[in-house]
Amino acid sequence: MRRRPHWIVQSFLRDLQCCGLSGTLPGVSENLCYIDAYARTAEAVVIETDPDAHAVLLDRTVFYPGGGGQPADTGELIGDAGGSWRVIGAKKRDDDVWHTVAEGEELPAVGTRVSAEIDWERRHQLMRTHSALHVLCGVVWRDHQASVTGGNMEPLSGRMDFEFETMSGDLVGEIEQRVNEEVAADREIRVSNLPREQAFAIPDLIRTKVNLLPEGIAEVRTIEIVRLDLQADGGTHVAHTGEIGRVRVTGYESKGRINKRIRIEVLDA
Repeated sequence: MRRRPHWIVQSFLRDLQCCGLSGTLPGVSENLCYIDAYARTAEAVVIETDPDAHAVLLDRTVFYPGGGGQPADTGELIGDAGGSWRVIGAKKRDDDVWHTVAEGEELPAVGTRVSAEIDWERRHQLMRTHSALHVLCGVVWRDHQASVTGGNMEPLSGRMDFEFETMSGDLVGEIEQRVNEEVAADREIRVSNLPREQAFAIPDLIRTKVNLLPEGIAEVRTIEIVRLDLQADGGTHVAHTGEIGRVRVTGYESKGRINKRIRIEVLDA
């Protein structure tokens, strides 16, 4: 049976927390990024400030707070009555998303109406990269039955670690070719929220024992690359693999006896 190691479970749990899929009512932050990854702005109201963290809480947002290897969004808050604040990151606290404002800028007052705007170019690069890593994961499992042992990303670059005993330039070249074939196939990427029972009936969706997940989870968010891969995931993705562009393997290395790392960059088509 296909098995996904413990780090996948930890990332998945962080993603679930970020998505508000813990089986409880969501907090005061409505996050549009999980509904529409292409949403760039949200009209919002500042409902709380945290001077110690130099952060603000909005009633709604489009900022992804980070999780599962995908960095948090950056961007700007633009006041309806004037003024703007640079957002250098976002973090999840319980069910809410807090927006970290750049040091040296006075926090907006509670009640301030703002337009929350992400750095769209950076977000879209991360969406392309995240989807490229899912294509890589799907190809490596389909062709080599190698599980993932780690992963991380930045805009237009990333890496994944796999359970390979050996790795060679020829093997990596073959993987790169197969990945780009899947990208060029322009496969649809679907986002779904499945009831717990339905999700856990899908083989290897979580890639670990079901009882490692909290009992309170009522829904599981999934990312499906049609006819290639289906995983539990909380990040943002492009709508079709063709939007990724082109994937180039920039290197590979051994991280242990059965742990090999593949590094990629995402290029324009």
